[in-house]
Amino acid sequence: MRWTLKSKPNQEKVNELAKALNVEKTIAIILCQRGIETFTEAKKFFRPSLADLHNPYLMKDMDLAVNRIEKALQENENILIYGDYDVDGTTAVSLVYSYLKKQSSNIATYIPDRYEEGYGVSFKGIDFAEDNGFSLIIALDCGIKAHEKVDYATKKGIDFIICDHHKPGETLPNAVAVLNAKREDCNYPYKELCGCGVGFKLIQALGQNRNQTTEDLVPYLDLVATAIAADIVPITEENRILAYFGLQVINTNPRNGIKALIHQLKKTELTITDVVFIIAPRINAAGRMKHGNYAVELLTEMDFETAINFAAEIEQFNIERKELDGKITVEAIVQIIKNDEENKYSTVVFKEDWHKGVIGIVASRLTETYYRPTLVFTKSGDKLAASARSVKGFDIYNALLECTEFIEQFGGHKYAAGLTLSPKNFKKFKAKFEEVVKKTIDKELLTPEITVDAEIDFTEITPKFFRIVQQMAPFGPQNMKPVFMTNNVRDNGFGKKVGTNQDHLKLNLFQAENKQTLNAIGFGMANKFSKVKNDFNIVYTLDENEWNGHKSIQLVLKDLKN
Repeated sequence: MRWTLKSKPNQEKVNELAKALNVEKTIAIILCQRGIETFTEAKKFFRPSLADLHNPYLMKDMDLAVNRIEKALQENENILIYGDYDVDGTTAVSLVYSYLKKQSSNIATYIPDRYEEGYGVSFKGIDFAEDNGFSLIIALDCGIKAHEKVDYATKKGIDFIICDHHKPGETLPNAVAVLNAKREDCNYPYKELCGCGVGFKLIQALGQNRNQTTEDLVPYLDLVATAIAADIVPITEENRILAYFGLQVINTNPRNGIKALIHQLKKTELTITDVVFIIAPRINAAGRMKHGNYAVELLTEMDFETAINFAAEIEQFNIERKELDGKITVEAIVQIIKNDEENKYSTVVFKEDWHKGVIGIVASRLTETYYRPTLVFTKSGDKLAASARSVKGFDIYNALLECTEFIEQFGGHKYAAGLTLSPKNFKKFKAKFEEVVKKTIDKELLTPEITVDAEIDFTEITPKFFRIVQQMAPFGPQNMKPVFMTNNVRDNGFGKKVGTNQDHLKLNLFQAENKQTLNAIGFGMANKFSKVKNDFNIVYTLDENEWNGHKSIQLVLKDLKN
């Protein structure tokens, strides 16, 4: 692994901030690196406030969206809440449905089938709306490029309101309103909301018409925090506020569906990481293995006992998903070894019976294993479909653009994409993609990188220091958990391999110049046990370990080197 130490910010600003906040310089360095340079900015960061959420009417078309919904409510029109089958889409649908259901009984939801309809707005969904007398569709987390579909709906007398966060094309669909902060003509101050976040801004605007305050809408933030965590959007500014208060709702008074998932998992307090790795995969499993409707039913259920049954069903989907992606990952690795492709610049694998719902997860696992831009293909009808994942710093979307002569359809962004092609073009595509990656990738990017915030000595790790680091949560993109580096550490001789398969490393570390000993755990790092005989360097994050009622600071190792 490459260890990259972040460059130090302006020393004068660091000194001023450390003095203003009465904190150690290392804390001030980390804050300045994250763009927090003044007392006021630090106060907003450490003490998120609902009052700092932006006025929803700053978003282009918000007035048009609200007026159309109010008209539909007054005239008892049937409103269909339409959204994607992933976590962001299903939480957004659940949020807007839950809110509007309190205003009218003429509200229903629609999640497209992942396999029959694919991503986004579908003709089948519009036909469903026509057949069932819906005159307004509110599309969430999708629709920004659905020009044809919106025109098709208009001909049938169905209006569209689009709430999306994906990058728009050159033109926008002819909808009644298009809510998207990434529109070039939209002056909304924060551009990084997820789809569910845009949905929240919509109910915030509707709430203003009903003399509701933002505090009145806090119960919906468990859904928004779940979407923010799952969609890997930056946890900065407005997203930080929404995630901060949403986590509080998750841990104190979540809706029945989330409560049922937590109850099943026997967790007491969830962090944003728990939401990413525990809650989100289960919600996603519904759309991957069966249908996204199961997730919406869970998240909108008013009866706790019924929610418990839905959660048990979804847990079963998640177990099946884990078994499948584990099996397919092994088959893919065997294929790579058999074809002697371990040392290529890219990873491209294919088997026609791999489950389409999990190939994205498999692509992520292969990227972690080989650290190469990766595509996993399966058969989809008479075409081949793939999920693509990239390594940090390499734009896989641009690489696919170079291969369009062999691709029928593709979409995505820098680090993740999806595509379809004809089976006859698979070998040509694979060769071309390898050629493009080999030619354009910086070879350094083929080695995983750990970005280090600061180099410190153990003497700096005090209870106060740890407490302030904890208060920087919730962590996520652009506000990751601080990573520290300490050089010349030693194990006191009690270090050992632990875990059922002896694959983790448990150490008791100190620096020669001081005798303060700190416990450290290195998950999956037992293979590095031979390196702890002499002085060595470590990179790590800080965590709290509880044993027999006693809490202590623990280092969670990310890597170690002699």
